[in-house]
Amino acid sequence: MTTTGPAADGGLHLKPFRGLRYVPERVGSLAAVTSPPYDVVVRPDGLHHLQSADPHNIVRLILPQAATPDARGRQAADTLRTWLAEGVLAADDRPALYVYEQRDGDLLQRGLIGALALSAPDEGVVLPHEDVMAPIVEDRASLMRTTAANLDPLLLTYRGDATACGATAVVERTAATAPLLSTTTEDGVDHRLWAVTDPADLAEVTAGLARHQALIADGHHRWATYLRLRAEHPSPSPWDYGLVLLIDTARYPLRVRAIHRLLNRLAPDRALAALTALDGAFRVRPLDAPLPAALDALASAADAGNAFLLAGAGRFHLVDRPSPDLLAATVPADQPPAWRALDATVLHHTLLEHVWRVPDAPEDITYIHDSAAAVEQAERRGATAVLLHPVREETVRDLARQGVMMPRKSTSFGPKPATGLVLRSLHTDTATD
Repeated sequence: MTTTGPAADGGLHLKPFRGLRYVPERVGSLAAVTSPPYDVVVRPDGLHHLQSADPHNIVRLILPQAATPDARGRQAADTLRTWLAEGVLAADDRPALYVYEQRDGDLLQRGLIGALALSAPDEGVVLPHEDVMAPIVEDRASLMRTTAANLDPLLLTYRGDATACGATAVVERTAATAPLLSTTTEDGVDHRLWAVTDPADLAEVTAGLARHQALIADGHHRWATYLRLRAEHPSPSPWDYGLVLLIDTARYPLRVRAIHRLLNRLAPDRALAALTALDGAFRVRPLDAPLPAALDALASAADAGNAFLLAGAGRFHLVDRPSPDLLAATVPADQPPAWRALDATVLHHTLLEHVWRVPDAPEDITYIHDSAAAVEQAERRGATAVLLHPVREETVRDLARQGVMMPRKSTSFGPKPATGLVLRSLHTDTATD
């Protein structure tokens, strides 16, 4: 995404760092110690599965199990110190940027992992598009502060130039060489990693990124955490940088998926009764179909306006065609029309707040990326799952450029990087430029 103004003056600055990586001889396999990002792990099943995959699985660092944020941070820091002392993890000898590749069948994605210079929101270099929750930022801050480490990279995107130079050219040249590591995770995705240390390549990356700004695709809470921790430490320091994976979406477009809601304390019958009581404010139709066909029906309905798929008690219901009068009465009017028309906006302001009176709290709403997992959890808990259709990437980018925040957990960009292939320790990354 090329820009003018403040972003053009500073742009993106990706700094090499000494990556902290698993020592292959000390773990069962690299695949067995990796994990999805912390917020994608479906608790408790996914957490227990990862913990049992290998005693050194990265989930023991990113999702330590303790009662308070401080206790979780101390537990993760103790684990990290132990693994370093035992040689399970070790820092690379030289600072590097890392080319990271994911391949899933016909899908190929490549990007650069590095320590990104942090910028204030008003500088326009890194564009968030979703709000964050203070308790999650506090939890991530405690973890990063105590471990003095960036344990997993944010996913950022930018739009590269159609030239044969710059960061993407370095990525492609590097990917034609022998990788530093290669592994296939249990989901069938192949992962490869290379280290870029040549000064000429690093200079080409720096020059190429200096004219660009980036959109946060995944990791808004971690970005807010980076900014919070930077403010806590005198500059210059390693806290002026944060670990990111930067993808050129002109070369490798990302997939955009929805993030679904599990309403833990709302039974399906109560959800439907509340909608029916509104007397035509929404159209509600039962769907006698399996999940794939129900999602197809949701996609068709979403083309015409706001639409949601309710799941629970062994049934699906399509909810669409909200009354314009109801939307005018429940959706804030002080935002752009594109924001007011978002499914996530209507879900939170109209359905959750006005119709169902569901508090926006962790005990009431669980955010789940996978539709089948959301349905399964609804059935298990006697709860209601609300499945959404994805937002177009162009809508996300346009709102971000306007400085408009979407409701949190509105989008899921992917594929997401595997956690555990390369970490950043602020103890070994002492250089500030």
